[in-house]
Amino acid sequence: MVTPEQVREYIINGLECEKLEVVGDGEHFEALVVSAAFIGKSRVQRHQTVYAALGERMREEVHALSMKTLTPEEWAATGG
Repeated sequence: MVTPEQVREYIINGLECEKLEVVGDGEHFEALVVSAAFIGKSRVQRHQTVYAALGERMREEVHALSMKTLTPEEWAATGG
């Protein structure tokens, strides 16, 4: 069973993040991803960027992933 820490490592290895939090129960996960890579991208493009970082693991190990994807500026505006 995959842990939230493993999902975090998978994302970090494929995407430079200013902040990354992952919680979950081994099958379903929620992630807060803050990355400059999201600047100028739509929400769908941001999610595709995270899925690309996860690669095949998204199909094989991670069954469900809910994401909040923000740029560093958006994160700062929320008080983060």
